[in-house]
Amino acid sequence: MKIILVNRKHGGSRSIELGRWSRALLSLCCLGLPLGMVALGYFVGQESGAHNLRDSSLDSLQDELASQSSELETLRLEAERKLQALTMSLAELQARMTRVDALGQHLTAIANLEDGEFDFSQPPAMGGPLAGEYSVEYLAPDLTGELQSFSRRLIQREQQLEILEALLTNRKLDDQGWLSGRPVEKGWMSSGYGPRTDPFSGKPAIHRGIDFAGKAGSNVVAVAGGVVTWTGYRPGYGELVELSHGEGLVTLYAHNEENLVQPGDVVRKGQAIALMGSSGRSTGAHVHFEVYKHGRSVDPSSYVHRTRR
Repeated sequence: MKIILVNRKHGGSRSIELGRWSRALLSLCCLGLPLGMVALGYFVGQESGAHNLRDSSLDSLQDELASQSSELETLRLEAERKLQALTMSLAELQARMTRVDALGQHLTAIANLEDGEFDFSQPPAMGGPLAGEYSVEYLAPDLTGELQSFSRRLIQREQQLEILEALLTNRKLDDQGWLSGRPVEKGWMSSGYGPRTDPFSGKPAIHRGIDFAGKAGSNVVAVAGGVVTWTGYRPGYGELVELSHGEGLVTLYAHNEENLVQPGDVVRKGQAIALMGSSGRSTGAHVHFEVYKHGRSVDPSSYVHRTRR
């Protein structure tokens, strides 16, 4: 094989004779150069792809981290809101507990209960048998636990108040049903219970009540709480009001100018039930007051002078 080299500057040429091995080497170079270029291009492409892949993976990780950071921030804000709400609820429960305790102590003082019967300054007594031997590590109470504890204490206090209210109500009912005092707001006793001279006939007679004289039209009041069982005109008594107080006790208020209640009415102690008058067999404005126990007439003076509750 012969290669001719041309010199453009001098215009001359030169030929080189190649041997077999030289031709083989030249052929190998001619074939290897394109292959090398192809290999180089492939390698460069692979490196570029790997680099792009690494960049893409990095971007993906960064996006994921950013998303997780945003989610954590949202959770943190939500936790703070819940914590604030729990704190406010706990403060509200504490305030309610303080008011309930103060009210309980006030009611206990008003009720004149025995010392220690209702002590709102102390937690309710509790106990029980040992369920089993075990040990647990101490854990600081969280707000949820505190809320549950205060809720339980508040329920216990409310139960105590309900019991105290029932006790006071029963005492109030007992006080209302306690016969005592006079059936008039103003006036004086003009005739007692028992034997006396009849003011109309002048003959001896049994007076089954007590008379209280006063100003016509003044209030006649119930000596105890009860239910109106009869009102109206009755011969000899004039306008009459009859009250039932339970346990077999009945009171009568006679010679009224006007009755202010009707049968079935519930009246309280000291309530005006009639206006003083002189209806029926009467010599002047007064109220004739009788007391019956299990159907038998009894001296009202023991109730009139009875200690009030």
